[in-house]
Amino acid sequence: AKPLSAQVLERMSELLSQRVRALAPSQTRTVADLVRALSGMSIQARNLGQCYEVLEAMLRDPDRPTILLGLAGPLIAGGLRQVIRELVEHNLVDVVVSTGAILYQDVYQARGWAHYRGSVQADDAALRELYVDRIYDTYVDEVGFADTDTWIGRIADQLAPGAYSSRQFMDQVADRLDDPLSIVTTCRRHGVPMFLPALNDSSIGIGLTEHHHRRVVANEPGVVISSIQDNYELTQIVARSPATAAFFVAGGVPKNYINDAVVSSYVLGQPDHGHRYALQVTTAVSADGGLSGSTLDEAESWGKVRHGASRAMAWLEPTVSLSLLATAAIQEELAKGRSRLRMSWNGQILERLETVPGG
Repeated sequence: AKPLSAQVLERMSELLSQRVRALAPSQTRTVADLVRALSGMSIQARNLGQCYEVLEAMLRDPDRPTILLGLAGPLIAGGLRQVIRELVEHNLVDVVVSTGAILYQDVYQARGWAHYRGSVQADDAALRELYVDRIYDTYVDEVGFADTDTWIGRIADQLAPGAYSSRQFMDQVADRLDDPLSIVTTCRRHGVPMFLPALNDSSIGIGLTEHHHRRVVANEPGVVISSIQDNYELTQIVARSPATAAFFVAGGVPKNYINDAVVSSYVLGQPDHGHRYALQVTTAVSADGGLSGSTLDEAESWGKVRHGASRAMAWLEPTVSLSLLATAAIQEELAKGRSRLRMSWNGQILERLETVPGG
């Protein structure tokens, strides 16, 4: 065989410098141990381990970037309600951007209803006759959904007519709930704004449609949710932050909404710096060109993620991946000593964005 050149040998040495580190279960005591060990493996184990490294970096950055959590998919149905709530409670996120369905299902539970273990082999025609709705292998009570839809519409009835952002409306919803285990009430208690850019495309939208119908019949003005006001409010948060970090769970509208707020910063005369950190756990593919699975590298071309940003993606279903990341971060107290963000609003104007001691 032809002898290898010194240049080839040097390049080989570089490529073969890091061995795959096999997981040793007997040496793994905590979830945090497990997640850190995954980074030495390969395929999605390594990707998830790298997501955790990005999460740690954004939480411990002395510049205290504003962490924007994007939520999509059947997360409450999947059992992640307390995982998401504890991300807020333990100061791991500063802003929640969600589909309407996720926070609606949190409200549904806060009002005393529940999600139930079901089966993907269920007879859906029979479920329909029994007023049981199926979300993959989870059941919900349609009577409870209908009751919650109407309850939400009645909240709008109590408000002064006019335009509201989804943040403003969800604060009103939170003020009428009494459940310490609710994501919505926990966000409200800690001053974490909730944005639902696709609020109409959910049962919250159904409840608000009831309200709208009553106002049309009575020929009276009612409550309108302004999606552009949502844009404006989130853009103010991004523009006023020293740095931003994106934490995407699945993709959908929340992912692009968070990223577009970076681009929109020019409206307020602020330079578009892109997220300093970004991580995503998803099962969406990138090959179809859709946004949900688009890579964080692709986002750099738009200026949504800055050049040189710390970033990672893992193609793992969120009931597994988010559970592991959140549990490890809380076990290791990654947010210990991290200040909390406080926002003072005058209507749709963000008057102050400041930090206060964490806890």
